[in-house]
Amino acid sequence: MKTPLTKSFFMKGLPCTEKLKLTLERSEIKNDENSFLKALAQGGFQVEELARMHYPDGIFIDTKPGQYEKAAKLTKEALENENVVLFEAAFLVDGYFIRTDILEKRGNKIKIIEVKSKAYSPDDKFLTAAGTINAKWEDNLWDLAFQSWVLKKFLSSGDYEIESVFLFVDKTKKASIDGMNQLFRVPANGNPRTGIIRRVEQLKDLGESILIEVKVPDEIIEDIHVGNHYHSVDGAMMFAKARDLRDYVKGKDKWSTPDPTYKKCKSCEFRTELAEDGEEILSKCFATALRVPKLYPESILKLPTIFEIWDYRSGPSGRLKRDNLFLEDLTAEDLNVCPEPGKISRTDRQWLQVQKSVKKDNSVYFEAEGLKNEMKNWQFPLHFIDFETSGAALPFMKNLSPFEQVAFQFSHHVVLEDGTIEHQTEFISNTPGEFPNFIFARALYSALKNDKGTIFRFHNHENTILNVIIKQLQDSSEPDAEELISFLKTITVSSKNSASEWNGERAMVDLHRVIKDYYYNPSTKGSNSIKDLLPACLTSSSALKNKYSQTIGNLKLTSKNFDPNHVWLKFDGGIIESPYKMLPPLFENWESIDMEDTISEMDYLADGGAALIAYAKLQYQDMSDKERDEITKGLLKYCELDTLAMVMIYEHLRELVN
Repeated sequence: MKTPLTKSFFMKGLPCTEKLKLTLERSEIKNDENSFLKALAQGGFQVEELARMHYPDGIFIDTKPGQYEKAAKLTKEALENENVVLFEAAFLVDGYFIRTDILEKRGNKIKIIEVKSKAYSPDDKFLTAAGTINAKWEDNLWDLAFQSWVLKKFLSSGDYEIESVFLFVDKTKKASIDGMNQLFRVPANGNPRTGIIRRVEQLKDLGESILIEVKVPDEIIEDIHVGNHYHSVDGAMMFAKARDLRDYVKGKDKWSTPDPTYKKCKSCEFRTELAEDGEEILSKCFATALRVPKLYPESILKLPTIFEIWDYRSGPSGRLKRDNLFLEDLTAEDLNVCPEPGKISRTDRQWLQVQKSVKKDNSVYFEAEGLKNEMKNWQFPLHFIDFETSGAALPFMKNLSPFEQVAFQFSHHVVLEDGTIEHQTEFISNTPGEFPNFIFARALYSALKNDKGTIFRFHNHENTILNVIIKQLQDSSEPDAEELISFLKTITVSSKNSASEWNGERAMVDLHRVIKDYYYNPSTKGSNSIKDLLPACLTSSSALKNKYSQTIGNLKLTSKNFDPNHVWLKFDGGIIESPYKMLPPLFENWESIDMEDTISEMDYLADGGAALIAYAKLQYQDMSDKERDEITKGLLKYCELDTLAMVMIYEHLRELVN
């Protein structure tokens, strides 16, 4: 049969029919499959399996992808029972197809249960004070409304009451047992929806449930059905029009290429494609929408666009055109540039990016006096710290709430006034079931208490985590809680939701903020991520290139995890490869017979998402000491590079002001 309008196709087509067309045409869709998103997805599969445990008699409608008619037939047969619970119930009617996470039938009452790994609290509202859909829940509500509408079509000949509910993770609850997260293991291969390895038999063995069922008011669903609520991604897509996407999928193409808009197109995974020479260019569908002539020159598609501009929050309103898309056509007035004396303002940075991109100017720009004055406030020895943390939907330890943060690792580099660089301390918790936060705080206190040197972090994460630990210590009975809180408050500033306010006399300096205020490097293409900033700084500094092309043993540098012969810089055709690519793979020298006993199913550790997954694997009680040690070594190397990267960036800034 022809492909029906599935739930995923419906949601894909809402912002753009061209996006739906490309999804249907391409077997391989360009998605951002980074390890952080993979970690989030794994949490979603775990929550879904936990949700099913609330319905022990549930029947799984298990069919292969594309078997629409078979799945619908099995569902119809199962619904002949007076009372039944179905997992992945399938409904095919008039060219529409849905699968529900959980469907409960009790007589003539049917409940659609949409499982979400999102955190929910009683303060969350589906509608704003003005009566519009809260943006946080918009996609979820339209998804549920589509399911409800298709189910009503299927049941049109019967007298049924349909209720739509979400099953969320309740962030106000706490885990009743240790190791809940590890009882739901996501396989590396196979279907994670059907292949979760569950190491618990009954729901009661998990203690009090951390899930909460939240009913969606019928009037919200009905308002979406009749078009009282629009989907804001497009600004004009009402439910009745969205249903017509079915005809688009069936090949009855009555849709013209939609007008491109900044909001809609910025997040599109099809906005760019690869040219024959491997260079990324604007997609042809985008060029068509811009009304570029059919035989458009390839050069137009290679021009830099406004989508590259850093922190361009709204972009131009209305339809994108040839004269408001490309950077070469922008003016300072278009960006409403507002200078800030001694610093690079947000709009200054945007205009810098536009000018340097158009002129193909790769030179670094920095505010010399402002940066000098900033650095005068820094006191040696300089401390550079980086944390690795995890906040899982299903907590690792008893008495933790869903998504409550645990800090399991830090790295700490020190720069002395004579330029010596020491990897001075590090901490990692790799013991299953061990709540690390208070041990972490003590180790950090020990590492930083011996002098008054300036402490650096990169972005807000470290400050946020220490605020969490302060709150946890306040609620604890730890004998040294008061001492630890006092110390942590000296190196932090209070978060917005803190019960009290403070601004530590030795509060960590945010190196990310320093970069934004005083430094711009065109090689980052607007990004201020440390992963992009590091190779850009190295590329721009001959001194750093010469220095870090040598072995660690030849430098005024110590390392706790790397061999003295390790070299941080490698050149590929004269271009510096990111040092993160120099991190060695896990199990590099293991024999195949040893690999047979591993259970982590990991092979590389080079970013924060992979670190999240690695920590979750370390919680496996049945992991061998040898495998645990290998993953621990990988985490230590990755975190050490994070703080060394901060040191390298500092060295580059020092070089500039000198």
